[in-house]
Formats: sequence, structure tokens, C-alpha cells
Amino acid sequence: MVRIIFAGTPTAAVPTLAALIESSHEVVAVITRPPARAGRGRKLVPSPVAELAHTHGIPLIEAANMREDATCEAIAAIGAELGVVVAYGALIPQVVLDMPTRGWVNLHFSDLPRWRGAAPVQRAIMAGDARTASCIFQLEAGLDTGPVFSREEVIIGVETSDELLERMSVAGGAQMVALLDAMEAGTAASTPQDEGEDGAAITHAARLLPGEGFITFNGTCSQTDAHIRAFTSNPGAWTLLPEARRLKLGPVTHVDTQDLPVGCPPTAPSGTVHAARKAVYVACSDGWVALGQVAPAGKGWMDAPAWARGARLEPGTRLGASHQPEGEEK
Repeated sequence: MVRIIFAGTPTAAVPTLAALIESSHEVVAVITRPPARAGRGRKLVPSPVAELAHTHGIPLIEAANMREDATCEAIAAIGAELGVVVAYGALIPQVVLDMPTRGWVNLHFSDLPRWRGAAPVQRAIMAGDARTASCIFQLEAGLDTGPVFSREEVIIGVETSDELLERMSVAGGAQMVALLDAMEAGTAASTPQDEGEDGAAITHAARLLPGEGFITFNGTCSQTDAHIRAFTSNPGAWTLLPEARRLKLGPVTHVDTQDLPVGCPPTAPSGTVHAARKAVYVACSDGWVALGQVAPAGKGWMDAPAWARGARLEPGTRLGASHQPEGEEK
């Protein structure tokens, strides 16, 4: 049995904590970030990891980081053999990394050294990667640089970042338990990350910024689709209507030319909207996509055809910039 101190915060960390609780190993304490304000009432809400720890009566340390003296003292007092991290949300200082006798391991949702950083799943989808991996590695001072103990390849389907992250987080629980079993048996081994010549294999997955969710429709259908799926649901994908009005976008569907309705040309300037009775099409650089759910400013989500009927779009309307319908003077 390995005595574990677990650090994690969001929903993606819950399956691993749950798997460890159900395993033959012992979770002796949990570290998570403090309650955050959420909902219309802006009430303080415990993290998903905190709620699971409360349910099982596991001692809880709520800390925004692990640099404060009181937090360090509380962690040291636990006397854990191994620290396990899944999406805690802050870097762990060296003094804390040195506390457990076996150090700390981190479940990271990318094929390291590709997509080191805060948003590996989103960046992989946005880049059009066909596959990724869940890696468990030894934490060290560098950002996601430690040797890898376990790697499970994952094929990326036509799914949003929410969907892919959920799938990987569920599988990651069993992956972590298997590693701890191997550690206990003395068979676990780690391999240095293959960074390539001069670090050519390294890419970084910076946290997504809301402004990066802007969809211009200037790229290909595949690029546009991947961009939107990467930003669904947080921080969200959006575009601009004429007069710079915002329109939130849900995932789109690539449409074959032969499936376009009568009156819709095979090609059109990027961002051109063609509203049919049952679908709303938008031109990209190499074809058309059909909008799914959309949300105009100040309104809830709705099917694109319902939005288009209410919006009374002018012929030639374009999305993606402050375009006016073709033929109108600016």
C-alpha cells in the first residue's frame, strides 16, 4: 500500500482521486484550491475534488498555492510516501516536491514533450492532431519536463475539448492505479522525454484566452471546425456579425458540395452566410460548414436556423469581421 497525498481541483481530477480511493492504496490527504465564486448568486463553491474528499472524510488542505509556510507545514505533517497531481492549478515548489519519500507524479493529458502546459487537450485539437496520449511523469522543477513512467495513446475523434478531456480523465484513473501498483511491486520505470534535436519535439500549451476564440472563417473547414471544438465549452468560440455584434458558436459540421441546398454556390468569400430552411451554412476557404448551436449577445443557445429566421439576415451577410452585406456602401 502506498500512502498518497493528492493535489487536484477541477472535474478532470475527480476520476483519478476516485480510482485511488477505491484502490488498495491510501489517500491520506487532499490538496485543492479554495472555493470559487460561481453562478448568478456568486456564492463560494468548493472545488469538485474538495467535494469528493469531503464525501469520503479525507483530510483537506485548501490552498491557492503551496508556497505559504502554513501550507508547507501542513503538507509535511502528512508524511505521505507519494504525491499525485492532476490539474491542481499551480506550480509545486521544490521544498514541497522533496517532502514525499517517492516524490510527486503528475497525470498530464498530452503526449509529452508535445503540449507541455495548462491546456494540452485544447491545443492538440486546435492544431488538428490525430492522436495524443495521457502521460504520468515524475514532477521536477521544470514545466512538465520530468521522465515519463506511463503513456497511454489516445485517438482524437470528432469531439470537443470537454468531451476528449472527460474521456481521458476517466481512463487516467486506472492508469494511475496501475502505476502505483507497479511502484509497490518495484517494477515501475521511467524514461526521459525525447525532446528531439535542440528541443524540436517540444511544444507549449498556453492557457486559452477568450480573444483566441474568435472565428474568422478564413481557414479551411477542418481548421474552423477544430478551432471551435477546441474552445468548446470554455472559454468559448465566437464570431462577429455586421456592426461588430457577437455571436457565440457551438461545433459546426463540414458539408460536402453535393449536399449544399439549391441556390448555395460551391464557393463564396470566407464568412458568407447562406441561410436555408433547415440549416445555416457559412463559407470557409475551401468549402462550407453548417452551424450548430449559436447564441447571440444577451440570449441563450438556439439552433442556427431559428436564430437566422429571427435575425433576418441580408443577402451576402458575412461573419468573422465587421463585414457589411456585399453591395452596400461602408
